[in-house]
Amino acid sequence: MNIQIFGTKKNFDSKKAERYFKERNISYQFIDMKEKGLSKGEFLSVCQAVGGYEKLVDPDCRDKDLLALIQYICEEDRVNKILENQKIIKTPIVRNGKQASIGYQPDVWKSWK
Repeated sequence: MNIQIFGTKKNFDSKKAERYFKERNISYQFIDMKEKGLSKGEFLSVCQAVGGYEKLVDPDCRDKDLLALIQYICEEDRVNKILENQKIIKTPIVRNGKQASIGYQPDVWKSWK
């Protein structure tokens, strides 16, 4: 397995995801989204795995103005706007190659090989 966890150090679910893999002695790479974030290729790969970028956007994020802007701009500009403002993406995003999940989902991770 090639596990990558995209999250923030202060996010509770990101910490739980790290602990899940640590307790099972599964090596993982943690990427702090405040420091680095997702590249466009990683973002598109995760979107394809989870069923669209709409599932990545956190409706409970603090920046309500940005959330409204993303809902009302044209389709072509949404991906670029989300990549510019990654604080509106739900965390953690856990990737294993082409597979990905959003949030703390140990049931999904158990099925990964």
